[in-house]
Amino acid sequence: MESASRTVDVSVVIPVYNERGNVLPLAAEVQKALTGRLRYELLFVDDGSADGTGDEIEDAGRIDPNVRHVRHEKNRGQSAGVRTGVAAARAGIVAVLDGDGQNDPRDIPKLYGRLVSVPRLQLVIGERRERRDGWLRRMSSRVANGVRSRMLGDGINDTGCGIKVFYRDRFLGLPAFDHMHRFLPALFQREGGLVSAVPVNHRPRQHGRSKYGVGNRLWAGIADIAGVLWLKKRRL
Repeated sequence: MESASRTVDVSVVIPVYNERGNVLPLAAEVQKALTGRLRYELLFVDDGSADGTGDEIEDAGRIDPNVRHVRHEKNRGQSAGVRTGVAAARAGIVAVLDGDGQNDPRDIPKLYGRLVSVPRLQLVIGERRERRDGWLRRMSSRVANGVRSRMLGDGINDTGCGIKVFYRDRFLGLPAFDHMHRFLPALFQREGGLVSAVPVNHRPRQHGRSKYGVGNRLWAGIADIAGVLWLKKRRL
């Protein structure tokens, strides 16, 4: 009997928090983008939503049997959602998308193909060339990305892009901490892995509100950058 990791090429992990209205369209897009191209499972990690997001995930599972529902009883943050989903994944390769629908699932095969075709490559991250956000979010993201890139020297211009593809076991070997999802290029490089960025599509949010802004994207990130620098210097 084949192992579960061999029956699924890629596990798509989408952490969601109060994203009712985005789940069903996103599940349908993942199904359309991957059916006939990659064998997949789709894990929605409900991070303690209170708006009926969980009910919508259940509806998505009735439409597509590849959908799995994982739930946190209380809100634990996006990094915890990503790690929970990766730990539960059955495939050896994981694709992560944001739950707001702004990442395009049609980009997954492109990132997946890059990952498996380049030796020592451990992470492929999207790079949004045309942002579909308001000016304040674009500005805060640009500043935060610039500060991270200069201080960490990871060579990646858009570490905040939500769509990423990587090897499951390599991810689970990384140091785990709150907000770690913002620093994956530097963390993978810390372990000796290669990281690559690929241009991807970016779309406007259709439902709900962004959970990030200047306050929790830039200022809170400064302490995290200091922590990642400490990790890089203290690696055995």
